[in-house]
Amino acid sequence: MKKKLETIRRKISEAAIACGRKPESVRLVAVSKTVPTERVEKAITAGVTLLGENYIQEAIEKHDALSSYKDVEWHFIGHLQTNKAKYAVRFSDLIHSVDSVKLAREINKQAAKLNKIQNILIQVNIGKEATKSGIDEETAETVIREISTLDHIRIKGLMIIPPFYDEPEKVAPYFSALQNLSAQIDRLKIPNVSMKELSMGMSGDFETAIENGATLVRIGTALFGERI
Repeated sequence: MKKKLETIRRKISEAAIACGRKPESVRLVAVSKTVPTERVEKAITAGVTLLGENYIQEAIEKHDALSSYKDVEWHFIGHLQTNKAKYAVRFSDLIHSVDSVKLAREINKQAAKLNKIQNILIQVNIGKEATKSGIDEETAETVIREISTLDHIRIKGLMIIPPFYDEPEKVAPYFSALQNLSAQIDRLKIPNVSMKELSMGMSGDFETAIENGATLVRIGTALFGERI
């Protein structure tokens, strides 16, 4: 585990330096969905500090079991149903996958109950895939402005799950489009909105994502191996 982690971090660092960025500007989100708690704990002891979970029940169980590791950040990166928002707010330092005003309002409501400011990313469906969640690129400003008025939410950036390609260069236009959208939103200087984070890139294309501004790369298979 430690060797794999070192290899991934080296590749992240090299990709950042190659495009004139500081290595520390890109953080590794270790995607631990379906990975047993014992292996996740080994990843933490090997040096993982940021975990990304896709399924609410699984995430809660792991978070509770590993709560003694105080320096670990927990991100929720999967599709989030409105009726599960209260659970995501309970453990998430950052929710990557907010894809509607309705969901944001429920997150805000649940965060208020905990007296918490919940950090979120807005998921954008730049590929316009019917099977993927996310707001339309064209309506992003309107949606972000509406969500920005919620008292217990702070928008920290954007997230994308692009169409799948075996060749990373084919995904580059989607990453580039998200980076451009982020810059457009940033120029608007909307209160409670920052475009600090770009969550994009996975095991097969994270270096391409870094070339296009990714600050959070979601890597599971390259770290934990193929899922069963």
